[in-house]
Formats: sequence, structure tokens, C-alpha cells
Amino acid sequence: MKSTRVTLQFGRGGLALELPSSNVTVVEPRFVPGVPDEAAAFQAAMRAPIGRPPLREIVQATDRVAIAIPDHTRPLPRERLLPWLFAELAHVPAENFTIINGTGSHRANTPAELRQMVGDAVFERYRIVNHDSRDPNSLRRVGATADGRAIAMNRDYVEADRRIVMGFIEPHFMAGFSGGYKGVFPAVADLESIKHYHRALVIADPRSTWGVLAGNPTQAQVRANGAVLPVDFLVNVTQNRRREITGFFCGEPIAAHDAGCAFAKQTAMVACPHAFPIVITSNSGFPLDQNLYQTVKGMSAAAQIVSDGGLILAASECGDGFPDHGSFKNFLFSHTSAQAMLDTINNAKTPIEDQWQVQLLALILVRARVGLHSQIASADVRRAHLEPVVDLVARVAQELQRLGPDTPIAVLPEGPMTIPYLAD
Repeated sequence: MKSTRVTLQFGRGGLALELPSSNVTVVEPRFVPGVPDEAAAFQAAMRAPIGRPPLREIVQATDRVAIAIPDHTRPLPRERLLPWLFAELAHVPAENFTIINGTGSHRANTPAELRQMVGDAVFERYRIVNHDSRDPNSLRRVGATADGRAIAMNRDYVEADRRIVMGFIEPHFMAGFSGGYKGVFPAVADLESIKHYHRALVIADPRSTWGVLAGNPTQAQVRANGAVLPVDFLVNVTQNRRREITGFFCGEPIAAHDAGCAFAKQTAMVACPHAFPIVITSNSGFPLDQNLYQTVKGMSAAAQIVSDGGLILAASECGDGFPDHGSFKNFLFSHTSAQAMLDTINNAKTPIEDQWQVQLLALILVRARVGLHSQIASADVRRAHLEPVVDLVARVAQELQRLGPDTPIAVLPEGPMTIPYLAD
């Protein structure tokens, strides 16, 4: 039998597989080359933004400026963007800036991680703070949500005269696409607001899904809550698999985000003619595959095209484990089945921290089997209701022996950077 060679994005180096089948469909985004001169393209986007005056005209030399960036789980090229941004705002003293690491409910990043994220020069010259959604002393109430709930945000973000939000537009399994106001909410919000935003009814809504903006209740909350305080300027980018920037979408938050999402959708949406009994996925490699919590995204992408009762095989390094925040690990370990987890979530009077990621994983597990190739100990993988897979090729061969050698296989080398869907 002929074999098929594929390479999954895995950790920092990739994972090459020789699959024992010729009936393999590779599902990946349309490749778009990076812009020829990233620095020049950034400058052009700053000086001719979408729906806003040039950034240099918005920010005055005396302004206190907050710059919100995504945390270490997002592959935003901060180390390139931030120096370009500061060059564009050279009239503003360095001490007037605060870079806020938008962790949402994730763990704080270490000094070493922050240095790697922003680069040595920025790390040493500018003030950088980790957002802490659990620390009331670092938060300040800013108003209320549309349903009347109090909302608080990072104090440095709230007290700034000008707010710049950076982000990376990619497919998102709840909000349709990342980027935009997601760099504010939930990134710099309080924990109770984050929990309410991720409540079970919203997560279960079929419109809270990949590639959907219009009518998406998750995205609607992101935009409404993120706009409680004015955002003066949005800096969003799209990237290809080489981490080259393919587009800048900067200016007014909604208009710039919509333009970026339309661009991303053209490259990321991939129609598939049928469901597949076997789907192999990655979690897009580092930095997104650092933990199991984030790896649910790659599993969710695969679940869009897996047959009922089929097998999803996820390759995700997970060097950071489960990870060390919230109740994700305990929630998984303390339940006997996926349905038991869903029952707890659906019967809870108030949202439980991290239940949203558990809910999405459980919804996958009630209709498909999921194996995981990672650095997590096999016993812990089993306690998380997943099958530990040491050798992906051998596991595929075992499944083909059970189902037949011509069983169709789909491979998502870039995992959740792709939005596969079943064609009508």
C-alpha cells in the first residue's frame, strides 16, 4: 500500500508522519505570502488607518498610553510590532507607556516569557504588567454589561488617556475569529465577568462557532463589553504558517476587525465533501500547543469534519501540562465521563471557572473518540478522558486494520488555523 507523508505543526520543530494510506486528504489554509516589507507596511497602516486618523495624530506627548497585548499562548509577533509602534510614537516619552499582558483568566507570564515575547530592548525600557483577573486591587469597575452585570478591568488600562489594542486574527472556536475587541474582553477583564461571558447557554449556542461573526452571541459579548471604554486604535495582523505577516488591519476596532476577519476567512475556510472516520490534527505548534487547555481548539477544528463515533488524533506538545490556572484539570479528573461533566455544567447555578473549555471538550467526546500525542503522562491523559497515543502512525494503522485499509483520513497540519466544514 502507498503511504502519505505529512508534517504537523508541533512544538517548535514540527512532527513528520508517514501514514500507511494513500486515501489522505490534507486540509489546510490557502497559503498567502508575507508582505514584502513588514516595517513599511506597518508604517503605512498607522498613517492611513481604517476609520481613524493616523495614530501619531491621536496620541499626544503628554498622554498616558496603555498597550494591551495577548499573552504567551498567542503567536502575535510582539517583538516586531512593539518597536515599530514606539518608533511611530517617538514623540511620547517611554515612561508614559504601560504594556498590559492580557492574560484573561490564564496564568501570569514569567519575566523570562515576557522578555521573549516583547524582545530585550522593549522589556528593559518599558513598563510591562501581567493582568490579574483575580486581584481586586489591580482592577477598577468601569460600568455594566448589557444584562446589567458589573464589569471591571485592569486599572492601568482603565486609567490610561489612550488605549491601543494589539491582536492576531485567526479562526476561533467560540467567537468566530480572534482579534478585535477580544484583546480587551476577556483579556483585561475581571474573573466574574469572564465566567459569565463563558456561561453554558452561550457556549452551547450553535452560532458560537468557527468563522461566524454575525449573530454570534460570544462575539457580540466581546464587542459590547470590550467597548465599555473607548479603544483609540486597533492593531491587528494576519499571518501565514511561516509566521510571516500577511496583512495589517488597523484603526477603528470594528471596521478594522471586520476587514481582517474577511481576509482570514478567505484563506482559512476549507470545504470538505464528506465526514472522515479518522481526523488527525495539530494545535498549530508553539505557542498554541503549550497546554491541554488550548489544545481543545485543535480538537474542535477536527470535530467539524469527523464522523460520529470517529477517531480524532491530536498532536500537541503540551509542555505546560493542563495548565496551572483555574479548575480545568480538577474538573476533568473529578468526573467519570464526558456526559457527567456536561450534567454538572448544565446544572450549575453559576458558571464554574474554566467550565467553558471542559464543555467544548465534553461535547466532542460524546460523539467521537479522541487520542492525544503529547508530553503529558499517559495516566493523566486517561484521567482527562482521552486516549494517550505514543506512536501516531501505529495508532492510525491499528484503526485502519479495524475499519479497512481504504478508510478516508483527513489531516489538519495547522490545526485550528483551518476552519474545515462539510459542504452542503
